[in-house]
Amino acid sequence: MTIDHDPRAIVDHLAPEPWAHANRLLVRKALAEFTHERLLFPEPEGENAYKVLADNGAEYRFTAHVMALDHWRIDADSIVRRSPAGEATELDALDLVLDLRETLGLSEEVLPVYLEEISSTLASSAFRITKGQPTAAELARSGFQDIEVGMTEGHPCFVANNGRLGFDAAEYRAYAPEAGEPVRLVWVAARRSRTTFSHSADTDPDTFLRSELGSELFEAFEEQLVDLGLDPADYHLVPVHPWQWWNRLAVTFAADVARRDLVCLGHGPDEYQAQQSIRTFFNTSRPERHYVKTALSVLNMGFLRGLSAEYMEATPAINDWLVDLVEGDQVLRNTGVEVLRERAAVGYRATHYAEAAPKRSPYRKMIAGLWRESPVPRLREGERPATMASLLHTDAEGASFAEALIVESGLAPVEWLRRYLDAYLVPLLHSFYAHDLVFMPHGENVILVLRDGVPERVLMKDIAEEIAVMGAEADLPSEVERIRAEVPEDMRLLSLFTDVFDCFLRFLNGILADRGVLAEDDFWRTVAECAADYQASVPHLAERFERYDLFTDRFALSCLNRLQLRDNRQMVDLDDPSGALRLVGTLENPIAAYRPVTVPG
Repeated sequence: MTIDHDPRAIVDHLAPEPWAHANRLLVRKALAEFTHERLLFPEPEGENAYKVLADNGAEYRFTAHVMALDHWRIDADSIVRRSPAGEATELDALDLVLDLRETLGLSEEVLPVYLEEISSTLASSAFRITKGQPTAAELARSGFQDIEVGMTEGHPCFVANNGRLGFDAAEYRAYAPEAGEPVRLVWVAARRSRTTFSHSADTDPDTFLRSELGSELFEAFEEQLVDLGLDPADYHLVPVHPWQWWNRLAVTFAADVARRDLVCLGHGPDEYQAQQSIRTFFNTSRPERHYVKTALSVLNMGFLRGLSAEYMEATPAINDWLVDLVEGDQVLRNTGVEVLRERAAVGYRATHYAEAAPKRSPYRKMIAGLWRESPVPRLREGERPATMASLLHTDAEGASFAEALIVESGLAPVEWLRRYLDAYLVPLLHSFYAHDLVFMPHGENVILVLRDGVPERVLMKDIAEEIAVMGAEADLPSEVERIRAEVPEDMRLLSLFTDVFDCFLRFLNGILADRGVLAEDDFWRTVAECAADYQASVPHLAERFERYDLFTDRFALSCLNRLQLRDNRQMVDLDDPSGALRLVGTLENPIAAYRPVTVPG
């Protein structure tokens, strides 16, 4: 794949200046997030001045402001590292990990892999810096996919958040979201006796695939099979990431290819763009067509990013159930929230690996795909979409994407924030309190629908693998039972406190306060008012509000980096996600001070 590339040009972003800048940014993030997770305990050395003493005697000094939820806003330019000998040295994120290896609890097995993930994350940052990015104001006026490419940061909590271990240097430039290169998917015909194709109730496999591929291509693929002496009726079509074909299917599944249980049909003509989630693609040739999510056996942020054939089977039914729930709930309808359905899914089971590999093995997650609705057909006149991750984006000069939207809107910052919370937070609150339903609503899983810079409503995506109904009392159809999660009573509200407050709003508050756009007290007061007004609007849920108190004084701190530091190949047991959490002490709830005077109802 890479022999035609100039080996010098492929690393031209790995130069001293961008590398030094990338390291300073990542060291800042590591110090902040490891401190937030109580792995580090900086010693105060004066007003806003702190020192961290590493395991090996190295020192890190910096200035910082400590905000609500123990959020550390560290001045990147202020960070100074001194070696164990007392000499000032260049900042190096790899050195930082080695300096703190005992504090971080890195085992001999995890440490070298984690270092590789850090190195890859740095290389990604250096690539973005070298490539150059639009200003925040320019990006805020850009198109949907330009915004997707323009993000300079991955997950806000994870330090090693752009590992992509498995891509070589040329493949990184071909497939990484920030590269923004067009990708043509590989199509494979998979024998139906070993394949499950599931779909929404309102379609069937042939009708759906003809609409996605077009009749001409669909029939051309069938003709290829006929030319090989095969019956098209014996096969399902599977979309495959090009990397997965070259590195897994053509090698690991050579026997299946030789038996013609898998038949490569070549590239499709449509061009796609990789999304922030790396294995999901947006169709840029025909934006109204579905996203395609593919299996990708690349290690990224605690997991090999495969897709389970078993999980794919129930995916459309779960999505149909959720859409019915949302459409049948007046409160949810009033918020405008919509679900981008995963309308079809396909998974192939290879006999040998199915017999040899345990249930959660990566070998059982190498050949599968799903189709998710595009937001484009949902848009009305004057609306434009943007990934919610964009609200945490700052440009090379520190300017904020969210601030640019506020300026465009002409609204006071508090009013803009309230409009955003009404669109984003209220549906999450009502789903939890009325239906025991929780999402994984981080920035990459939510699409904002904007009008004149104002979030009007949100579109939720990545449904079947990310939602859960907590508790045994909910009545679920048998085909949807998989999403039931038995979560202890005292941990259920953590889904909101962790995923929404700590993993998203904490950062948005920090950015807006740092830019002088909105004072911290005003930010959390607005969050509290949004929640209180929602509760007042549904008094029949008063018992639930008392049972699960959103205004409680404190809540448990759930630590994401600790999961990755413990095991960066399988961060969470998907059969027991709540049991895998790393809880360390508590955080003060920033909305507790604004508890409503009277309890609704």
